[in-house]
Parts: sequence; structure tokens; C-alpha cells
Amino acid sequence: MIEVEVVQKTSLTADVCRLILAAKNGGVLPNYSAGAHIDVHLPGGLIRQYSLCAPLHSSHYEIAVLNEAESRGGSKAIHGLVNKGDTLTISEPKNHFPLADNAKKSLLFAGGIGITPMLLMAETLAANQENVELHYCAKTQNKAPFYERITQSEWASKAHFHFSQQGAHKRLDVTPLLTNPDPSTHLYVCGPNAFMDDILAKAKDLGWPDECLHREYFSAAEIDHEGDKAFEIMIKSSGEVLEVPIDCTILEVLEDNGHFIPVACEEGVCGTCVTGLLEGQADHKDVFLTSSEKSEMNKITPCCSRAISQRLVLDL
Repeated sequence: MIEVEVVQKTSLTADVCRLILAAKNGGVLPNYSAGAHIDVHLPGGLIRQYSLCAPLHSSHYEIAVLNEAESRGGSKAIHGLVNKGDTLTISEPKNHFPLADNAKKSLLFAGGIGITPMLLMAETLAANQENVELHYCAKTQNKAPFYERITQSEWASKAHFHFSQQGAHKRLDVTPLLTNPDPSTHLYVCGPNAFMDDILAKAKDLGWPDECLHREYFSAAEIDHEGDKAFEIMIKSSGEVLEVPIDCTILEVLEDNGHFIPVACEEGVCGTCVTGLLEGQADHKDVFLTSSEKSEMNKITPCCSRAISQRLVLDL
């Protein structure tokens, strides 16, 4: 874990604030790649993940946070309780949303605050003179954080803005962009769940392969627990068998019995708790694993996923 100081807190829009974080005592922060995020420990014991959006190789970290009306506490804490001069504890950067190595073209789709991981993706690809196209959707220009940074950049011509409630800017129509998919083109999407689901569903309908589709969710939709049942988990290393009742998660049962694994979001978004699955059929309820990863049945998110089979054997 790393201690950082909030050296600057500013407003990017009426409901998005930016924090600039520097290492305490003049320390050096670890480098990171485009698409990376950090876990931020907040007042009240909350842990939330935020994409890093300072230019690569900066001496500081930068995050931008939307003040969500239906916040689970993270954005309210950032906006209302965290101030310049405060000390925060963060993790080292993690990247579950990296750029593909073999793409000849990259299509980036950002909805609102979903621009945060896309900024460095676009900047990195443009700096490497690779073929990149950013489509940024927001209601209006003044609700689009980092608008000035993008329009004043050397790659501004590669960015296309879609403001659904403003002037000549039209709502995004993805169909022409996704028709006739090329396996050397990769698609990246981040933003509100409905925005992401719509683009990913359209891409799949038009024949895009799963390995060319990349997404990062900020939150999960409400989990459907209809059909949940009790089941068993076995700890491979010890042979210990534990029952998971209908009203408990795998994670809760593990912790109650002295087995602790890393966890952050607790709703199947961040991937921190992903655990190896050696036997059994999981009932995947997360949004972190891809469709192909879920079908392989060799990983599970114990914070929210359950079992279809009577027993799961975990690689613990």
C-alpha cells in the first residue's frame, strides 16, 4: 500500500472533480500503463477503484470522480470528505483493461466519466502513431470532463464528440462503425452500464469476436438472486468442505472460516478477488470476466458468483 497526499482538488465539470495525488515525503510513485487503475481507501472503510488519467510518466497520479446520485458511498466520500492536504492510502496500479498488443486499429467508446481510462489509451496510441479513433458521448460539452485536454491535444482530429442534448452534435450511431468487423481491429468501451451493454451487444450481433471486445465496468447492475441455492465449496489445499447457504456469499463463508483473499468492490466489477476454479460449474454473476472466460469454468469471483453444481473446488 502507498500513502499519498491530495495536492490538488479541482472541478472538471459541475459534478466531476479531479484529485492530483503525490507520494508522501517526496517518494516516487510506480509507473503504470494506459487503462490502469488504483484502489483508493476512503473514509468509512470503503475501497473504490479509479482509473489513472495523468499523462504517462508523470510524477503524480490523477483521478476524476463523478458525484453519482445513487452512489454506494465512494463518490460521496471523494466529493464531500476528501480535501486538499489529506492523506489517502492507495494500492499500486493494476491493469485489467490493457491495450491489445496486436491491434492495427483501435476504436474507443467513452460515455461520460468512462473517458478516464480512454484518455491514456488514445494518447498512447496516438503517440505511437497507431490507428486510433475515439468516440466520446455526453449530454453536453460542459458535462464532458477533459474536453479541453482532448481538443487541445495533437490527436484532436482522431476524437469525435457526440452530445445528445447540444446543437449539431448527434447521438452516437455505432452501427456504421461496427459493420464488417476486422479481426485486427479492437474495440474498447467504458461508461454507464446501459451504454456499454448496447455497444457490446451491437458488436456481437455484427460478428465481432470476443477477443476483440474490451470493456471496463464501474459498477454492476443489481444481481439477480432468483434461483440461488445452497451449495458446497472445497478448499483444494486442505480438502476442507464448507457449505454456502442461500443467503451468504462464497467470500463471506471463506472469511468466516479463516480463509482471506484480496477483495475490493464486492460486487463482481474489479476482479480483485478472482479465484481459480478447479472443479464444478459456477453461476457467474460478475461483470469482470468475459463471456469466453466464464465458459471456461476455471475462474470465479467469490464476492458475488455462486454454483450451479452441488460443489465447487477452489484453488486455495
